[in-house]
Amino acid sequence: MQQRLELSTPQEGAVSLTAAWRRRLMKWWSFRTLYAIMLPGIVWYFVFKYVPIYGLLIAFKDFNVVEGILQSPWADPWYKHFKYFYDSPYFTQLLSNTFLISLYKLVFGMIPDIVVAVLLNECQVRWYKRTVQTLSYMPHFLSWVIIYGIVVAFLSPTSGLVNSWLSSLGGEPVAFLQSQEWFRSILVLTEIWKDVGWGSIIYLAAITGIDPSLYEASRVDGASRMRMIWHITLPGIRNVIVLLLILRLGNFMDAGFDQIYIFYNVHVYPVADIIDTWVFRTGLERMNFSLAAAVGLFKSLIGFVLILGTNSLSKRWGDGIW
Repeated sequence: MQQRLELSTPQEGAVSLTAAWRRRLMKWWSFRTLYAIMLPGIVWYFVFKYVPIYGLLIAFKDFNVVEGILQSPWADPWYKHFKYFYDSPYFTQLLSNTFLISLYKLVFGMIPDIVVAVLLNECQVRWYKRTVQTLSYMPHFLSWVIIYGIVVAFLSPTSGLVNSWLSSLGGEPVAFLQSQEWFRSILVLTEIWKDVGWGSIIYLAAITGIDPSLYEASRVDGASRMRMIWHITLPGIRNVIVLLLILRLGNFMDAGFDQIYIFYNVHVYPVADIIDTWVFRTGLERMNFSLAAAVGLFKSLIGFVLILGTNSLSKRWGDGIW
């Protein structure tokens, strides 16, 4: 049996390719408004997130401001600045402090956001719900300098409100901000207070996307509010929880430089000094930009590995980002 092969001519292939591109361009043009809305965000990410990648060369050079990035000599050996950071006597302390503070903020920071979102969703009194939402959002817009002033007003060992209460009860004043036992707890609690309302917004939006018929069916079956929360609300926002967890792990090694730099002092360095604060003192204040870039690259690689690992684990329990 002979098979007949029909081959298209180059002209026919070019025509079909042109028609495919024409259809694709027409489809893109139909979404031109959405692309125009996306354009500012794309430009911002390109300028501030991708263009600075060029500066990673500094981590492998003995950077000199006058000579510039390209003219500065290469470090000898190439891992010189990474080795300087690793050989620092504070390396283990910095890494453990960064890891522990980030872990505390991750574990104790996500749960209050979810709880507040669920409670607001269950609230049936509209004016009370809106009032609580507004009050919980407001601290997010305060700078850490203002929040530090509020904390000092409460925890100052001489004039703080809390220590005044302790003194009136016959106790001794406690220097909370100078105490190594209390400092990490203060960091975590102040961040929760600042961002709990703002962090609950995404979870509230995810809860509103749950099919109301599921609640109606469970109510007919006699399920209590707690049962509906446990079996409908929380599973309904599981993908959002996993997504935000993965995104937060990408910044896991940051640990909140702004907050810690404003709050900490020499008394709490052993429990509060993180990689970013050490780099600021050792690298930027002494104009050792190559060291700062090397440590920044080190942190980014750890964050990248954490994102890949968390995403692969999340696929076993559900859906990942990709």
